[in-house]
Amino acid sequence: MILLESIVTILYPRRCPICGEIVEPRGQLVCPPCKLKLKPIEEPRCKKCSKPIESEEREYCYDCETKNHHYSKGYAMWVYDSSMKKSIADFKFHGRREYSDFYIDEIIKHYGNEIKSIAPEVLVPIPIHKSKLMQRGYNQADILAKGIGKKLNITVLSHLLQRDKKTLPQKLLNDKERLKNLEKAFTYSAEESNKILKSIHSVMLIDDIYTTGSTIEACSNILLQNGIKEVYFLSICIGKGY
Repeated sequence: MILLESIVTILYPRRCPICGEIVEPRGQLVCPPCKLKLKPIEEPRCKKCSKPIESEEREYCYDCETKNHHYSKGYAMWVYDSSMKKSIADFKFHGRREYSDFYIDEIIKHYGNEIKSIAPEVLVPIPIHKSKLMQRGYNQADILAKGIGKKLNITVLSHLLQRDKKTLPQKLLNDKERLKNLEKAFTYSAEESNKILKSIHSVMLIDDIYTTGSTIEACSNILLQNGIKEVYFLSICIGKGY
């Protein structure tokens, strides 16, 4: 097995999820210069969604101050800047599934203990429509959820939420259009819930990006409507707060 992995590494060397170059030294998940440049979100940050905010005197970003959210708390690893936009796009659209190894490794280092402390019973990836799944071949959020679940020994229910409505890309829409776009887009699968043979009280949603939060809100609302008491979210990246 070790020999096979060595051969695969030689034939298909790992590329840095930030700059895209071959990672040196071998065995690393990211090249050292990029690791130094990539800073995780730190304080001051919003106590609700984790967006970085400019003033240490504030507890919440403008969005969380002015809106009621269905979720209890959110976590995010990095700001969605130019470096991460390219990284996420390659992971999401260009088949670079191995980038998830780096994302997951960093998430566990920074949030592993906190996730254990809030103890979500299941991780649920944000679903994509079956047409996108057929086109892309995978759901990037599902890859993340399964990787995190394996590391933290948390059950993953990949199909607890289903995306029945084909929607426009959220990035093309304003806030009101995003909410309208997601109306009746998601459904809850009681059959999937029954797989764990007990009532589910707490869920952590997993996604790649949180910008306006419309998708997380829509999914959180569906979960609460179906008896879930606490909903959290975890994303690789998040927009800046104000």
